[in-house]
Amino acid sequence: MEKKLDNFLSYIVTVNSGSENTKEAYGRDLKRYIDYLRQEGINSLNDADRTIVLGFINYLRTDKRFGEISNRSLSRYLSSLRSFYRYLLDVKEVSSNPFLSVKIPNEKTKIPDYLFEDEVDMLLNSFDLNDDFGYRDRTIFEVMYGCGLRLSELCNLRIDDIDFNNQLLSILGKGSKRRLVPFYNMIRKLLDNYINNIRNKYIKEEHGFVFINKNGGKLSNRGVQYLLNRTIKENNLPLQLSPHTLRHSFATHLLDAKVDIRVVQELLGHSNLSTTQIYTHITIDRLKESYNKAFDNE
Repeated sequence: MEKKLDNFLSYIVTVNSGSENTKEAYGRDLKRYIDYLRQEGINSLNDADRTIVLGFINYLRTDKRFGEISNRSLSRYLSSLRSFYRYLLDVKEVSSNPFLSVKIPNEKTKIPDYLFEDEVDMLLNSFDLNDDFGYRDRTIFEVMYGCGLRLSELCNLRIDDIDFNNQLLSILGKGSKRRLVPFYNMIRKLLDNYINNIRNKYIKEEHGFVFINKNGGKLSNRGVQYLLNRTIKENNLPLQLSPHTLRHSFATHLLDAKVDIRVVQELLGHSNLSTTQIYTHITIDRLKESYNKAFDNE
């Protein structure tokens, strides 16, 4: 069973474009499942049935070594195991997937954090455009907000991905899928000046990535998070946010502006519309709040 697990983990990384973190997470979950099978005297993955699956779920819920397991964690286990068995079916190592008939528990949807438009302006206007790296930082967060990019997408953005004539970014998103995202005039001006007049001062060996650190290397995800935290602290901004909050704000503001949700889905690079629909909860809540305020005085 361990050999099949190793093959699956290698498959995730080499074929399915999974990260090392994803590989480690799958490995932990599946190793725990295999250990449970051995405790039950089962030495073949093909011998696991629905009864065994339900027993494993109960085992996770009741074994004190794991503490209290949340529905989110349980959902992750089931997702990992479904993927594992789907792979085993494809390579003809098992004849059925016993996890297909097990539903992932419902969990209350968490509404993403977002900023109001004036709060976005407060953040973006806090950078010193007369300083090279202040200019870089303003460009970073303007692009992240104005294009709704994930942190990894921003850090992996390359100069060749920018079409200045048509004001489009070609973004390599999750699952190695590309999408085109337009950008507005302020972003065009910032990117043009940053790339041509600032970036070139610090680059030592050309690598093609747009955003660089002070040593000329590619700016890391952690580096962007540090810059955001430092900006908030140094400017005493009354904001609590992560880089991803800017992406949430981008989606929320588009929906507020009556942009079609399927357009927002495309811009965000969501495979499923249901992922984008979470942002409609924000706009509906804001609509209700405005409605109630309007009628409170009557």
